[in-house]
Amino acid sequence: MAVRARADVAGMTASAWLSWSAGAVVVLAQILYSMSEPGQRFATTAISVVAFAVSSVFDAVSRFGARAAVVLVTVAGGGGLTAEALGVHTGFPFGDYTYTGTLGVAVFAVPVLVPLAWIMMAWPAFLVGRSLGAGWWAVPVGGWALASWDVFLDPQMVDEGHWRWLDVTATLPGVHGIPLSNFAGWLLVATVLVLLLHRLLPDGRVSPPRLRGGAAPVLYLWTYFSSVWAHAAFFGRPWVSLVGGLVMGAVALPFARTLRRGRR
Repeated sequence: MAVRARADVAGMTASAWLSWSAGAVVVLAQILYSMSEPGQRFATTAISVVAFAVSSVFDAVSRFGARAAVVLVTVAGGGGLTAEALGVHTGFPFGDYTYTGTLGVAVFAVPVLVPLAWIMMAWPAFLVGRSLGAGWWAVPVGGWALASWDVFLDPQMVDEGHWRWLDVTATLPGVHGIPLSNFAGWLLVATVLVLLLHRLLPDGRVSPPRLRGGAAPVLYLWTYFSSVWAHAAFFGRPWVSLVGGLVMGAVALPFARTLRRGRR
């Protein structure tokens, strides 16, 4: 196994190295985020999102070539921006909400960090779908992998004051303050984005990623496990930790087993 690991590292492309380097920045920024006081977390938030997006883009290059990076930025970045702009101005598909201006520069009333966040997580979710789902089953699996992340994201960002919901009626059990319509909208948009990625990129299952690929699969699992821990230990939302752990864990845990088998 040690010989194989050394061979994987030796065979890494420049794009894979860049993906892993940016991934290390993500982990460091998120650790610093947890150590910062509320109201002083914008810098680490921005660094984390930008670095994660960069890692995902270079991961796409390392696995499918430069065209995949263009497809990812266009589909996930452009599609995410379109969905968010539509949502802010019409309430569809997420529900009535507004950004508060704390996330920096905005385009069409949507902070630039937001489409970058769609890029950063759409790619690893797509890889999860391809790894766990055969053929077109990759689309609903990947859509779930992306949408389920928002069970953790939305409560955290609302608590930080980055956006607020104008109409909260039905909610997920244990996830108070976030309308159920938001998660339905996320599932719709996420599935469409993964569908487009699946349609536009080379077909077939993704073999269990090893070091020779980029960091996106590992960052997906880092996001899952760190979110479960952070909501339970730091953010005072143990029910979000439980519900998110179950919802996102439905794909994250099987994917972790896939990666573990791949390393063996």
